[in-house]
Amino acid sequence: MSAPSDPAAAAATVIPPTAADVDAAAARLAGVALRTPLVTSPVLDDRVGARVVLKAETLQRTGSFKFRGAYNKIAAIPPERRAAGVVAFSSGNHAQGVAAAARLLGMPATIVMPADAPASKRARTAALGAEVVLYDRVRESREEIAGGIAAARGATLVPPYDDPMIIAGQGTVGREIVEDLAAQGFAPDIVLVNASGGGLTAGIALAVTARVPAARIVTAEPDGFDDHARSLDSGRRERNAQAAGSICDALLAPTPGEITFAVNHRLGVAGVTASDEEVGRAVAFAFHELKLVVEPGGAVGLAALLAGRVDVAGKVVAVVLSGGNVDADLFARLIG
Repeated sequence: MSAPSDPAAAAATVIPPTAADVDAAAARLAGVALRTPLVTSPVLDDRVGARVVLKAETLQRTGSFKFRGAYNKIAAIPPERRAAGVVAFSSGNHAQGVAAAARLLGMPATIVMPADAPASKRARTAALGAEVVLYDRVRESREEIAGGIAAARGATLVPPYDDPMIIAGQGTVGREIVEDLAAQGFAPDIVLVNASGGGLTAGIALAVTARVPAARIVTAEPDGFDDHARSLDSGRRERNAQAAGSICDALLAPTPGEITFAVNHRLGVAGVTASDEEVGRAVAFAFHELKLVVEPGGAVGLAALLAGRVDVAGKVVAVVLSGGNVDADLFARLIG
């Protein structure tokens, strides 16, 4: 099935962000977001036949890249509107990013989360001071619930991905990849990005292609939830047939965002997938070989790389490890 919107329709309603917006976000985030390291591994390089760097957003505030976009968006809210707070909807990582950003800025936050989100993510969101409202991701609309709360309270809605300020904030990941690789005398040939709604991909695509036009940006998604791969192939927004059923709980958005897809389609992004079994092996590889804790949704790009889904021979490849918030029981099973 296809969503009714297309890249042209999205561009007509909202002005998409640019690489300059990513630069502005970098200035806003300076000294607040962490500049996460590029991790390398001779074992990984030898295994895939490429020079690989792993952007460890697992070490970012709240354990994922989501803090970047959340803070960029919330910090731009005018002072007179801050007392009403912010409302967001998320399976966990955006929830924590919004809660942390709002807390830093002294604002109340309400987060609409699926009832089947990992208990650890729900607990951490509440611990950051946010009010958590649970919903059934199969039967209820998180957008409608969050929109109703925001309207009733006069609060600012902070979307998880389909917003120019969110996209620009996430794009600082790509900006740092290019800058830190350049300091080592390299430029990325391929950047593998885990995709849900597409905000991280769009931001990275803007930042990277502005500096390295020949670089390829590739989304990585779990099998059965490959709406980006199919959408980028067909040229229109496609929808997943199911709402749940993968260990990659952070990557289960039903369809690419309008703005994110417009950006990604225009910049020639392509997509690949990995199975849950391959993702599990990637989580284990990251732990045993790299000593990193990566959640399943944060390891899909690494899984696709290890499974040979992308031709990387002789290339410089950057893989974004987008999050590390995983339940201890699931993690123990995966690294077993």
